[in-house]
Amino acid sequence: MTALALREKAERLRDLHHTGRPLILPNAWDAGSAVVFAAAGYPAIATSSAGIAFSAGFPDGERMERAAMLDAVGRIAARVPIPVSADMEAGYGDTPEDVAETVRGVLAAGAVGINIEDGLDGGGLRDVADQVARLQAARAAADAAGVPLVINARTDVFWQQVGPAEQRLGLAVERLRAYRAAGADCLFVPGRMDLETIKALVEATDLPLNVLGGAGMPAIPELATVGVARVTVGSGPMRAALGVARAIAEELAGPGTYDRILGVAIPYPELNALFAEGPQG
Repeated sequence: MTALALREKAERLRDLHHTGRPLILPNAWDAGSAVVFAAAGYPAIATSSAGIAFSAGFPDGERMERAAMLDAVGRIAARVPIPVSADMEAGYGDTPEDVAETVRGVLAAGAVGINIEDGLDGGGLRDVADQVARLQAARAAADAAGVPLVINARTDVFWQQVGPAEQRLGLAVERLRAYRAAGADCLFVPGRMDLETIKALVEATDLPLNVLGGAGMPAIPELATVGVARVTVGSGPMRAALGVARAIAEELAGPGTYDRILGVAIPYPELNALFAEGPQG
């Protein structure tokens, strides 16, 4: 993909965060799921690092090598015409230069957005100053490439339930503001939160807020009322697909019937025709 095409896609993705309504990004785990999501009419998609790892038989948490993760991102980006934001966990490496190298790999793969989280392997959060340096390195690498990469800076304060419950909002806001100053374009706070807390996060920062939809979270129309700009679903779709696969396995080994397959399977001709189409645009 040319630098011009990458710039145009990055600008399109950035603009989608400022429409006044939530940007809903389904998370793909392979090229096939990406094509299905794109065909459903979404203007952009994200990847799920956990979903990609699970589909390759690895656990989450950068257990899958960076090169393999980037290969998966590249296959996804090559099969859809819409912007792709890549979940690259904590940036793959201990140093800011490691993160910069990851950014260069993301752009080479054809993605125009990136998630970078502050959670540490084994629990806890990276030091704020260290995370700021990593985000600055990501921004500098994208600027050097001439691409306005959409950096989605993630804090795991609520995801890991760090500190006393009454202090988490303040801790998250402190980190989000530092990440904004470091060059982030969007701020990501996964974890189960009530609508009041989400509203407070939106009001405390002046960048688009991304939350993770799922169990215990308000529905997207409710999130829209408090100004959430981006909603992703992480590994949820991929785990749901594996849940169907397990149910099929149990049904085949049990009653020996095919109801689970027949109830959810996309017809063969429909999928064959969908995948026969090349990326448009």
